[in-house]
Amino acid sequence: MRASSSVFLRDLPVLLVAVVWGSSFLAVQRVAEPDTVVAMLVLRFGLVLPVLGLFAWRALRRLRRAEWLSGAALGLVLGAIFLLETFGAVHTSATNAGLIISLTIVFTPLAESALARTPLPRPFLAAAGLAVVGIALLTGAGGLRAPSTGDLLVLGAAVVRTVNVLATARVKAIRETNTLAVTWVQLATATLVFAAVAPFVGPPPWTVAATYGPAQWGWLLHLTLLCTLFAFFVQMWAVRTTSPSRVSLLLGTEPLWAAVFGITLAGNHLGPLALLGGALVLVGTEWGRRTASAPLREAEPAERVERASVPA
Repeated sequence: MRASSSVFLRDLPVLLVAVVWGSSFLAVQRVAEPDTVVAMLVLRFGLVLPVLGLFAWRALRRLRRAEWLSGAALGLVLGAIFLLETFGAVHTSATNAGLIISLTIVFTPLAESALARTPLPRPFLAAAGLAVVGIALLTGAGGLRAPSTGDLLVLGAAVVRTVNVLATARVKAIRETNTLAVTWVQLATATLVFAAVAPFVGPPPWTVAATYGPAQWGWLLHLTLLCTLFAFFVQMWAVRTTSPSRVSLLLGTEPLWAAVFGITLAGNHLGPLALLGGALVLVGTEWGRRTASAPLREAEPAERVERASVPA
């Protein structure tokens, strides 16, 4: 009995990360409009960087030039992911966004297999096909309608996130580098890009901040403190106290929580066929996670470390 209680307590923080990640799409919709997305991103990560920097300071001082440059290059990719995800989230439902972004779990082994020229198990290919059919039903609202602009932007974010996972695993300069320090460099680079372009694509960040009321600040702090800082540190702790596969499995419930928040709090309405599509996405991504070969599954923790620092 004590052993099962201990396992539950160890798993609970990781499961809570999946829950807050699932809520992040709804949170984005509460604090951003199409013309304030970039300004909101500046505010969000402008709040994260000082806190994260306090923990990363010593490691940052030890970084070599190649590590700074590699981290900055990956930060540009990270910035593209956030722009696509966040713009997508404000143009589609929280439910759709959470389910579509989960396709990264399917895309990553497919891309890894193509690069390594190694075949994937047939059950994985079946799972990938199931997930694609699910997305077609979900984004078409159960009919033949084309996906919305928001759906396509989030799908693009899933593709770029896959590129980011593969690039992170292959950049030799940062393989042995402190994760916290590299994450800070990536976030700082993305934030600088957001700050540079924000005045040209909408109101500046300080103007947006002045318009926020208590509710908007609450959602912004939710994104900053829970979806980013809490998630990152829980992951760092979890991968040292439990298996990466177990962490990945628990974090894989994120799209389920996105659907729960989207339907219960955002009022997203899904027809019968769209509900079936969402279910197929969940089944397909989970089936794909379980049937991918062991070497390919090792890519997942790398993806999730990125996701912990920069959720949608």
